[in-house]
Amino acid sequence: MSNAAQESGNRTRGERVRAIERASRKPWDEWVTLFEAAGAARLPHPEIVRIARAELPADLENPDWWAQGVAIAYEHHAGVRVPGQSSTGTFRVSASRTVPLDRDAAIAAWTAAYGDRSEHLGHAAGEPRPSRTEKRSFWRFDLADAGRVEVSATPKGDDRATLTVSLEGLTDGDRIEEWRAHWKSLLAAL
Repeated sequence: MSNAAQESGNRTRGERVRAIERASRKPWDEWVTLFEAAGAARLPHPEIVRIARAELPADLENPDWWAQGVAIAYEHHAGVRVPGQSSTGTFRVSASRTVPLDRDAAIAAWTAAYGDRSEHLGHAAGEPRPSRTEKRSFWRFDLADAGRVEVSATPKGDDRATLTVSLEGLTDGDRIEEWRAHWKSLLAAL
């Protein structure tokens, strides 16, 4: 990891910095210099993404995804955003597990185990909204005063799927680890 990533006050996770350096073929301190020269700490998130996207190698797979990641890492570095915080200022948390089921069976397993659950960590669960796209199956519901939950199942080969639970819209980051532990325990019990 570069020296800039180790500086005091940097909130960017080391493993994220190393991944960015590998993918972009650019040391983290060069990214920081680039963003600081552009005044990125005062720019809205989409503008930081645009700067990052323009600097990524032309042959990089998924450059838009990487540009988002580089922008978020810089926002953490600059203290504009803390880990778990979205660009809107709310917080999110997720947990995932690969299960030996196809995507629809994975969602069915979730709903059989937890679909009639009336609350999560003291927050009332709203009406579920199942849906399906070409790539994923979903089970969504709102949590009173806590945000929106999305359970998604993404195929991972013929007989496996990644089941992910995401909670978005938390007003602060104080309970992120409590929520993460909750979702992980539910996934582990499937």
